[in-house]
Amino acid sequence: MRVAVAGFVHETNTFSPHPATMDRFAEADGWPPLVTGSELPPALAGSNLPATGFLEAARLDGAEVLPLLWCSAVPSGPVTREAYDAILAWMLERLQAAGPVDAVYLDLHGAMVAEHERDGDGAVLAAVRAEVEASTAVVASLDFHANVSGAMVDASDALVAFRTYPHVDMAATGRRTYAALKAVLPGIRDGRRPARALGRSPFLVPLVCQSTDAEPGRRLYAGLGDREGPSVYATSLAMGFPPADTWETGPSVVSYAETEPAARQAVAAVLAQLEAAEAEFAVPLHAPESAIAEALRIADASGGLVVVADTRDNPGAGGAGDTTGLLTAAVKRDAEGVAIGVLADPDTAARATQAGVGAEITVSVGGRSDGRPYVGPARVTALGDGRFTATGPMFGGSHMDLGPMAALRCGRVAVAVASRRMQAADRSMFRHVGIEPDAQRVVIVKSSVHFRADFAHAKAVVVADAPGLNPVNHDTLDYQHLRSSVRRMPVVHASGAPG
Repeated sequence: MRVAVAGFVHETNTFSPHPATMDRFAEADGWPPLVTGSELPPALAGSNLPATGFLEAARLDGAEVLPLLWCSAVPSGPVTREAYDAILAWMLERLQAAGPVDAVYLDLHGAMVAEHERDGDGAVLAAVRAEVEASTAVVASLDFHANVSGAMVDASDALVAFRTYPHVDMAATGRRTYAALKAVLPGIRDGRRPARALGRSPFLVPLVCQSTDAEPGRRLYAGLGDREGPSVYATSLAMGFPPADTWETGPSVVSYAETEPAARQAVAAVLAQLEAAEAEFAVPLHAPESAIAEALRIADASGGLVVVADTRDNPGAGGAGDTTGLLTAAVKRDAEGVAIGVLADPDTAARATQAGVGAEITVSVGGRSDGRPYVGPARVTALGDGRFTATGPMFGGSHMDLGPMAALRCGRVAVAVASRRMQAADRSMFRHVGIEPDAQRVVIVKSSVHFRADFAHAKAVVVADAPGLNPVNHDTLDYQHLRSSVRRMPVVHASGAPG
């Protein structure tokens, strides 16, 4: 079997003013930079990525792999027309040069929006489908937060989404996608594409409520694999990416099977479970000062680490990673054993590097995105080049490149500063600049859920409602393209006030 392999990954927050340019795809961050041809397999080796898992499964099966290209960019605003068109053109050119193939595998996100193409992933799949023979299978792995479109389903022979959030199963999803390819390929060679069905949830679920480490997510995903078998090749529940203003935004279920009734039955069963759980998707939110106070209270009572999730400024959801509402509240509280990270501020990182370890400086850190930096005295406690290997369950094995980094002491608060945006989902990001997360009473993370994988030992998690581009309350977003019938879940602050 000759299989062409490519990846084009971006999760788009259409409410973010910061576009994904070609430079963002070309640079390394938590994942490798844009790679092509024979450079692709070694660049991805050892990482927890879908394409890595697919490549491993293909090699073990003796398939001939034809690597085209792979790239990703940190979640942000829409992909620029220049970057989108160029990357897609390179992918198609390399596909043409590869000659006839039995299958094409794509590592996609499922919630990519370009400046000129609202269904970015659907257009990629359609372009690939148009490029290959009818007897060629086209399959793709998708992110847990994919906003699955009809065009994506129509152009593919299997879409296989992650089943964990935090995404500890990305490489495993690539392996499951290879298994789905093996299941559908015999029929496609005989001129029979698999039947497929797609269903949508009538409500949105905030990212911070989607974790599969808690109910109802744990229950919904626990039996998903049991719905697959000889006649049902793949069934996926994608929870959707709410800060993407598209018609398709929201949870969806897609299934590929031998017959249409089998596919429809699988979709209907999963959707019924999802809809029955609607009321369980809830989380109390705390204003910044309340979040710090509550976290310290729990830490003192439990004697262990408490994590505060700065979900609205999560770079993994398109946040700028530089808002300072929680930093200001923590410094004001003047408590020992509090750390925050990772704040994206290349200017402050450069200034701290120039000043050196031990220097006392006055900083204006963060706040570039909203004009509200934290200003005050700080001591430089450690420096780093931002290059290190992550160690946690999700990012483990990935070679991070966050640019020059620094650890600052603002009052009693330890602050990890980086030159590039990156969700704080791995303790190595703190340790690189000498901040030991496990020695803290409270760690504030620029993350929604992914941190839970490497901070699973924390005694509690407090979710903060501080400034940022990823609001939990979707009524604050000015949707222009979302289906009018979609319900936006009510949000309540821990104080009892409406969100």
